[in-house]
Amino acid sequence: MFFRPAVASDLDGLLSLFTADPACGMTADTYLSRLAAGEYRPGWTWTARAAPGGPPLALAVWWGRPGSDRPAALDALGVRPEFGSDARRAVLAAELLTAAHAAHGRASEYHLLLPGDWHDRPETVAAVAWRQEAARRAGLPARLERLRYEWTPGAGLPAPTGRLRFRAEPDDEVFADLFRRALTGTLDATSRTAAARRGAEAQARADVAFYRDGMPGERSWWRTAHTPDGEPVGFAVPSRNSAGPVVGYLGVLPRHRGRGYTEEILGETTRILAAEAAADRIRADTDLANTPMAAAFERAGYRNTDRRLVLSAH
Repeated sequence: MFFRPAVASDLDGLLSLFTADPACGMTADTYLSRLAAGEYRPGWTWTARAAPGGPPLALAVWWGRPGSDRPAALDALGVRPEFGSDARRAVLAAELLTAAHAAHGRASEYHLLLPGDWHDRPETVAAVAWRQEAARRAGLPARLERLRYEWTPGAGLPAPTGRLRFRAEPDDEVFADLFRRALTGTLDATSRTAAARRGAEAQARADVAFYRDGMPGERSWWRTAHTPDGEPVGFAVPSRNSAGPVVGYLGVLPRHRGRGYTEEILGETTRILAAEAAADRIRADTDLANTPMAAAFERAGYRNTDRRLVLSAH
């Protein structure tokens, strides 16, 4: 097999690989749109071929922020159905991922966006299974499942209760401190793992930099949350990505947890995005295990639409 990144002349052959698949919703139109936006690149789109000039048998597409020098996540992985059994497809896909990881210098996370009831769909379970085996063989053994939520205006805007006061805080150091303090006891597995690996202070500053510089949301949307007497309770980082407004990051400081403040901060986030971003849809993810956050989304009028399966090295 020959594994290599795509070139311009490959485009027609690549598009033929975007067929209906229960574990991969990427379409040719989506690929072309994000390619034009700089989120996909030929060098981040890899193929497997039986001969150098032969048709592509497998495809892997990585996503990255425009201007970035390396991809951030694997968005799509596919092998032609006629290639053979799921076991054969897993082996070929693993070899393709391994070759690309070596060129990229790391094994990026693999994100699969799936229906909310995917565990009850045998065809989706099977389509996920061979991909998960390929990812495991290529150095992505860890698995995290997340719930995707969506708010639309039909749900109504959460009304402020007056329990908290919100401030637009321009000082990044204030937010770095709040991010750091909120990491203690967090139920968010991604934040917890990253903080354990690099330290809470470094992770907090990386989070501030990511939402300030890596996301297209406005810095002016960020808010700190306080009790009426001025004590800090938490913070909100409403933002957006290339698809539209997102909740971004929401944190409650450890001593104030369990008092319903998550829902209060989520309500302020929703109001800001509805007003400042003219949002007709707001999306958010939370870990399947983070039941308090999921309950807050439900109470605030957010609806669970999909699940995101994240396969990673840690």
